[in-house]
Amino acid sequence: MLQPNFFNNVFVIPILNVLLLFYKVFSTLRIPGDFGWSVIGLTVLVRLILHPFFKQQIETAKKMAEIKPHLDRLSKKHQKDPKTLQQEQLKLYQQAGINPASGCLFMIIQIPIFIGLYNTLSLFLLNGGKGKIINEINKVLYFSFLKIQTINPWFFGFNLALIPAKSGQWHYYLIPIITGILQYLQVAASQPASTEISVDKENLTKEKKDIIKHDQKDKVEEKDDFQKAMNTQMKFVFPLMIAWFSYSLPVGLSLYWNIFSIFTIIQYRKVYKK
Repeated sequence: MLQPNFFNNVFVIPILNVLLLFYKVFSTLRIPGDFGWSVIGLTVLVRLILHPFFKQQIETAKKMAEIKPHLDRLSKKHQKDPKTLQQEQLKLYQQAGINPASGCLFMIIQIPIFIGLYNTLSLFLLNGGKGKIINEINKVLYFSFLKIQTINPWFFGFNLALIPAKSGQWHYYLIPIITGILQYLQVAASQPASTEISVDKENLTKEKKDIIKHDQKDKVEEKDDFQKAMNTQMKFVFPLMIAWFSYSLPVGLSLYWNIFSIFTIIQYRKVYKK
């Protein structure tokens, strides 16, 4: 499972070492639930490292939502002239200070990190944190003082290695419910109320100002049904899907997922209040 390869060497093994560093600190301090706190510590650290990328993505999404009515109007006006449409869209992006490629860059950066986090936690949670897997983990640690004999998965009355679907205990069913609610709040926070005129008016041409006036009159007609359906799916179907995953996977994976969600919700609200 910890075979030497590019992905494990770059992502999984470094994350594993950081997780066990947190674990050694908390266990040395004799803090109850040391492995759970280690998962939280690792999650917070990764979230802080990714903070600038999250911030840029959120700010770009906010600006895109603000100029969407203008983009829709341009699409209608120049639907038979793709070249002019592209030029006008680029002008609007420049006026709003948007780099459309920045969101894609962030997605590329975060995906392998999230997979590495999942794989690292799975080593402990899906394998019971004992036996052969402990020997494999100890072989790839950077420092001998990080080596472990076993892991105590209990955290505030929950066994982080236990799957809610197989627990047979009612309080474990709260985990997928909480996870689903947090995912719903995260999606809701990422969809700010549209702003009719958020682009700098002073820098807009007369043509763009006319477009804004038309947008205000035709706001309902301009609503994109496909986009509306996608937003509804993201807002309701996606949280239900994540809740199901939380129901089917160990509690510890939900713990790190939910900490990420809480940070993301806070950051979305902070940016959209500006």
